[in-house]
Amino acid sequence: MTWAPHEHDSLGPPRLEEVSDDVFAYIQPDGSWCINNTGFVVGSDAVVSVDAASTERRTRAYLEAIASVTDAPVRTLVNTHSHLDHTNGNCLFGPGVTIVGHERCRADIIDAPPMRTGSGPFPGVEWGAIEKAPPTLTFDEGVTLWVDDLECELRYVGTPAHTTNDVIVWLPERSVLFAGDLVFNGGTPFNVAGSIGGAKAALALIASLEPAVIVPGHGAVCDTSVIGPIEAYLDFVTDTAARARAAGLTPLEAALEADLGEFASLLDPERLVGNLHRAYAELDGAAPGAPIGVAALADMVRYNGGKPLRCLA
Repeated sequence: MTWAPHEHDSLGPPRLEEVSDDVFAYIQPDGSWCINNTGFVVGSDAVVSVDAASTERRTRAYLEAIASVTDAPVRTLVNTHSHLDHTNGNCLFGPGVTIVGHERCRADIIDAPPMRTGSGPFPGVEWGAIEKAPPTLTFDEGVTLWVDDLECELRYVGTPAHTTNDVIVWLPERSVLFAGDLVFNGGTPFNVAGSIGGAKAALALIASLEPAVIVPGHGAVCDTSVIGPIEAYLDFVTDTAARARAAGLTPLEAALEADLGEFASLLDPERLVGNLHRAYAELDGAAPGAPIGVAALADMVRYNGGKPLRCLA
């Protein structure tokens, strides 16, 4: 199935995939900056959504896709983490929806600066009528949602990884896992707000569950075969950081000198700079998830030739 028309000719329309009975993934090509995946589980009288989208337009298209499948209302919205592409559209689900997320997810959304069209790292994006709507129900380690008799386990991964508040949604009966941005399929992993080592630990947790289907935060639906290449990239970041730091290079200098090799085809290669900032901080003894500051973003723009980062949201 395909949905709302797209103003960017280079991108295909979003698609809806039923990955198990009444369990849907909503995939938005091409999966680059702020073009995330969502999904939902349909019950007899209510829907649980996993994440919102980045803009008003994209979130409304997602809600239309849900409505094309069921007349049941969305009563619960799960945020897999706090980043704006997964949470900006929270406010559009309506006042009767319970938004569920990790306690740090709520705090991060509240503390984040408002996203306004014409400002921020993606000045060309039309965000639309977006207001902050943080989780209203939070947890520390995990909580179980039930969609009729279908168990949906929400698990905090236990350590900063992509962010400080990453949550997976695991449907053990169906062997389906919503991974949020712990899994980028075809895109460069991004751990500047979390931890390189923590990301590997989170991937090990996902692998231990042996899901048959993984809905990634960005990119096509996949399975556990995607984990190995992501781990290899994280090892590449760690090795590059160790060598470059010992040679006295800055994260930007290290990224500019690095040979991406097998990772050159991944979307958004400038994320290497941000990942190196995180790896350097960890080598210097910073705690996982400790704030990095704006230098990483500025260096990603410099890596990109001084141009704004490509965002077609």
